Amino acid sequence: MSVTHELGEVVAERRLEAVAEDGTRTPVIVRLGTPEPDPHPEARGDWHCPRQILGLGDEAVATSYGVDSLQAFLLSVYATRLQLEERARVASVRLNWLGQEGLGLEADPRI
Repeated sequence: MSVTHELGEVVAERRLEAVAEDGTRTPVIVRLGTPEPDPHPEARGDWHCPRQILGLGDEAVATSYGVDSLQAFLLSVYATRLQLEERARVASVRLNWLGQEGLGLEADPRI
């Protein structure tokens, strides 16, 4: 049985471009919803954070789970990055953000 998730209120959004070998550019939008307590009775206080990728394959809303809202959000960002990389590989496109190679979905305070 497939579980359907709702995106809810969008709390973060990133606009990327998928660039094909011929130079064709397609907008790709990543949306993260508000982390919320997991409604399932067995969740025991866990949280989930919905996410959606538009413009690069399946546009269904997925979700990531964590022990608190921050972990759920961070895991959703991580899962989004992995999904984008895989979808770009399958579609034979490069993804860029602000004209740069890369997705800008990693933060390292040392940089």
